[in-house]
This record gives sequence, C-alpha cells and structure tokens, in this order.
Amino acid sequence: MAATTQAQAPVLPPPSGRAGFGGTLRSEFTKIRSVRSTYWTLLALLVVSIGISAAVTAGTAANWSHASPADKATFDPTQASVAGLFYLGQLVIVVLGAMTLTAEYSTGMIRTSLTAMPRRLAVYAAKMVVFAVVALVITLIAAFIAFFLGQALLSSTHDTATLSQPNVLRAVIGGALYVTLCGLFAFAAGAILRHTAAVISTVVGLLFVIPILAHLLPHTWYQDLERWLPSSAGQAISTTVGPADLHLFSAWGEFAVFAVYTAILLIVGAVVFKRRDA
Repeated sequence: MAATTQAQAPVLPPPSGRAGFGGTLRSEFTKIRSVRSTYWTLLALLVVSIGISAAVTAGTAANWSHASPADKATFDPTQASVAGLFYLGQLVIVVLGAMTLTAEYSTGMIRTSLTAMPRRLAVYAAKMVVFAVVALVITLIAAFIAFFLGQALLSSTHDTATLSQPNVLRAVIGGALYVTLCGLFAFAAGAILRHTAAVISTVVGLLFVIPILAHLLPHTWYQDLERWLPSSAGQAISTTVGPADLHLFSAWGEFAVFAVYTAILLIVGAVVFKRRDA
C-alpha cells in the first residue's frame, strides 16, 4: 500500500510582539527626509527668516541718522533681527506642518502607513515628534543666524544687543519655540481637516487675519481680547525693549496660552485620527 504523505504547515517564526514606537519614529524620520519638498520648505524657511531680518536691520542702519529720537529710544534691535522668522518664517512652517499629514491623505499613502503600523496613535505621535524636532532645530538655527547677522548689520548704529542682555536670549530661543508651535498647530489642524489648502487657509486666518480684524473692535474690547490671541505670544516673547504691555500676560504666560491652544488641538487631532477611516 502506497504510503500517504501529509504536507506539513511551514514553520513560522515566533511572534515578536507589538510594533514598537521606536521603529515608527525611525520610519517617519526616513519618510520626512526622503521627500524633496521637505528640503525646499526648510530652505525657504532659512532664506526667508535670515533674508528678511537682514533687510530690516540693514535698512534700519542705513536710515539711522534720519530716525527721530523717539524712534531710536523705542527701537528693539533683537526684535528687528528676528522679524523675518516671526512674520514670514511662521507662515512657511505652517505649510510644512500641514503637509506632514495632509500630503499622505492626498496621495493615499496614509493607508499604507496604517497598514504597516495599525496602532494609529503611535503613527500620529511619531509624526508629531519627528516634525517638532525637525522644526525646532531649523528654527533655532534660523533664529541665531538672523540674530547675529542682524546685530552685525546694526553695528554702525551703536544700538545693538547681546545674548547676555535681559530678555534677549528669551526672544531668540522663544522665537524658535513659538514658530515651532505654529507648525504643530497646523499639524493638528491637518489631522482634523485632511486637506492642505483648507488647513493653510484656516491656520493663516487664526494666526494672521483674526488679530488684524480684532483691531476693528472697540478699544476696551480689544484690550480684553488681545491677551488670548495666539499671535500675542509671538509679540510678547520677541519684545525686549520698552515697558511691558499691561494688557498682556508675561512673555512666557502668553506662550503658555498658545501652548494650551495647540495641546487641545493636538488632542482633538489624535482622537479624530484614531476614529476616522483613512
């Protein structure tokens, strides 16, 4: 009688446990640095932040002899040297923060990412951490280069600042932290809205347009509202000359207000990212 043979199931390796957060971090870092638009956006951030600040400080130095005594007395060399980072750098970082998530939704790659790593909160957290680290490193580099270049261009005015002076280091480092928060704010909005144009329009409206419209309110109303605006964090933390605005919290107090807004939006984004289909 012919011997019957029975096919044996292939021997599989033992399960190695849940996918780790460290591996997800490495994957997201590889992803963000493999996209060409990331490099162009970060280069634009550096060029805009340093270039605008250089233009502001060089223009100030060239016209210093024509400035009035009042303008000279209230001139803030630190704020002038980081103006590019605050006013246009934050717009660039908002675009990058939005695209960190929305680009994957537009291409459909988010489904591949979630198939490779089904733990959605781990993916969300990894993307957030990688973006925050990259944004903070680049904004710190931009802030310090813009500051030192600006002070060199202002040397002829004999009204310059050094990092050892009161509030100057706070303005430089705080500026980088504030701009990074702007990017995280856009990142969270990207998880909620999923469309790049919608995210950029919404965040620009909240950070840029609403503060302008608030000036149209009666003066007493604006004074009550001003301390709760996200943009007030940038204003307070970058100012090193002149009396403090009594209608605002302290510099770090205003920063904390914006940080709370960002944290709430990040939590909402995490809940939406976890529950909604890709």
